[in-house]
Amino acid sequence: MLSITMITVIILALCFDFINGFHDTANSIATSVSTRVLSPRAAIIMAAVLDFTGALISSKVAVTISSGIVSTSIPQYVIICSLLAAICWNLITWYLAIPSSSSHALMGALIGSSVTYMASTNIVHWKVFLDKVVIPLITSPIIGFTLGFLVMKLLYRLLRPFSQRLVNKWFSKLQIVSAATMALSHGMNDAQKSMGIITLALVGANLWNIQDGIPIWVKIICAIAMALGVSTGGWRIIKTMGVNMIRLQPINGFAAETSAAAVIISSTLTGSPVSTTHIISSSIMGVGASKRLSAVRWALARNIVWAWVLTIPVTAIFGAIITALVKLLFV
Repeated sequence: MLSITMITVIILALCFDFINGFHDTANSIATSVSTRVLSPRAAIIMAAVLDFTGALISSKVAVTISSGIVSTSIPQYVIICSLLAAICWNLITWYLAIPSSSSHALMGALIGSSVTYMASTNIVHWKVFLDKVVIPLITSPIIGFTLGFLVMKLLYRLLRPFSQRLVNKWFSKLQIVSAATMALSHGMNDAQKSMGIITLALVGANLWNIQDGIPIWVKIICAIAMALGVSTGGWRIIKTMGVNMIRLQPINGFAAETSAAAVIISSTLTGSPVSTTHIISSSIMGVGASKRLSAVRWALARNIVWAWVLTIPVTAIFGAIITALVKLLFV
């Protein structure tokens, strides 16, 4: 039978998943909505279904989080503190309409909480953190930007003989496919984080053997929570990404979504918990820059990049403070 603490971990992990869903809805559908290829309602329904499907396809990222970042011996209250810190950051950035990374919020919070609990940095598997989190954090947006830039340049060259009206007609259809792929890739990577956290708690409580992978019931409830979160729609961030950053046409949305999905799926296959937010944002910037540099609103892009840089250290501090308070008052 699950303890009250374990049930709290599960509830908070599902809350994080839900918030992640509505916070990151923009990742899947912002470009499709802004180009009016899909209505907001249709886009959200499609994204919710495909996020749910994607969450059940792979578990490599969940395994990385449950056994690769920190020691599996951490107590459940530390995981609770980590989730509270990550949720706080997600809500702050959602309120400010900044597309920050839910993934790195959780990673930073988990590290800050774990180090504070142990009073030692040895609890963190730093090589795994460097290889699976820090390096992809830096390289994936760069790859997303570059791929978006190159794909858009190639499309401009190939489609030069055709009229704008015909191009819009074609890519209004193709963008539905690219948006669907983006939603699927988001579910494959982002829903894995909560699965990994719940499994980490189960292993720490000796309720599960990490060698058995991720429990199927954990996959299902996390997939449902993510899909429900996506279905609520994060309109603040959709506006930031799909409207305020650059002015998008269907062909631009197709190039950005296709490029981002390719990077996310590749990262998922290696078990790296990357930020879908970073990747789609940088892909949109690359697509805009391929036309002309002034097409991107760089002042807004700069604010987004600052949020990326600050996410891990700020959530690590949040996690450390919350854990220290809990240790002082209750442990």
